[in-house]
Amino acid sequence: MTTKTAVGREVVSLDSLAKQRRDALPEPTTFELHQVEFTLPPMMALPFELQEKVDGDLGNVSGVLQEILGADKLREMYAAGYTFGDIELIAMEWQKRSGLEPGESAASTGS
Repeated sequence: MTTKTAVGREVVSLDSLAKQRRDALPEPTTFELHQVEFTLPPMMALPFELQEKVDGDLGNVSGVLQEILGADKLREMYAAGYTFGDIELIAMEWQKRSGLEPGESAASTGS
């Protein structure tokens, strides 16, 4: 972490810490359920703008999956007969493989 003083104020650069955290993230995970295969990145690697795209509701699983996987893959999941239970299972495994505790949000501070 680099601290610079700019005209009477301290500026703390978080670039190196952010890079360390990103480098420490797990690899994306490829899942298969009902013969549909899909790959999800670690939750903490999701772009911040995703929150805006799902109207601030990261609990909007279909919206989040559509943004990450695309509409065609989501339709494939619908056609395979995915249930709410299946979506819950995906969410739980995704959280676990992202290094998050159950119920912990990707938007949490990690503290």
